[in-house]
Amino acid sequence: MLSVTDLQKTYSSGDEALKGVSLDVTGNETVSMIGPSGAGKSTFIRCVNRLTEPTGGSVELDGLEITGLSGGELRDARRDMGMIFQEYNLIERLTVMENVLSGRLGYVSTWDAFRRKFAGDDIARAYEVLDRVGLKGHEDNRADELSGGQRQRVGIARAILQRPKILLVDEPTSSLDPETSRAVMDLLTEIAAEDDIPVLINIHEVDLAVEYADRVVGLRDGQKVFEGDPPDLDETAKGQIYRGEEIPEGAGPAGKVVAADAPGEAVTEEGDLRST
Repeated sequence: MLSVTDLQKTYSSGDEALKGVSLDVTGNETVSMIGPSGAGKSTFIRCVNRLTEPTGGSVELDGLEITGLSGGELRDARRDMGMIFQEYNLIERLTVMENVLSGRLGYVSTWDAFRRKFAGDDIARAYEVLDRVGLKGHEDNRADELSGGQRQRVGIARAILQRPKILLVDEPTSSLDPETSRAVMDLLTEIAAEDDIPVLINIHEVDLAVEYADRVVGLRDGQKVFEGDPPDLDETAKGQIYRGEEIPEGAGPAGKVVAADAPGEAVTEEGDLRST
């Protein structure tokens, strides 16, 4: 279980990227995070695994407080969080197999990592994972020889090889054509279901978010302004998320967060305040 409470991020410029966002992700659910550019979606995911340092709030994974860790403890915690990047984050000159095996670097010594020496079990599983993501036969290809969709699959395979407790996915389809985007989303949701791993995806394409997610979260200006089931994401909710429109009295699905007044608070359809 990932439990994020009142997450905040203020940059040195004074810009507030996150203004107290709370979210739980459990089981093998797929949660899509949507919102306009600059809403704080990528910042949220990067604060969860401390690629970006939060300035307030807490992040817990299976009860372990991530925000207070440093050094080796943080390195160990990151092994449980598989990260899939928008720009793939592959080492272009290395082979597909070498890139995938880098998902096990957190489990080998510095000397073995330098020599790219991995356990036989890890190598065998890397072949299995590459077959699973549709890249069987590409093990020896350099990463820079692959298409965008194939590169994204390498990134997914690398994250799976970590054996993570959660997958954090930052804009996995932004550089892909519609058909390839759906193939990538199919793969991510299949992994969540089959491996019993929750997936948190920051995504721009609302139609994909609705089609593939078990739950949708909407951010605007660093605040959570919507959380609900995909069918609850109606035009009123989209207007609040993308255009900052006021929510008419009585609008919105019952019990769902549709407007945030302050960090840690949200207004429900009934108009009362509750903790987020």
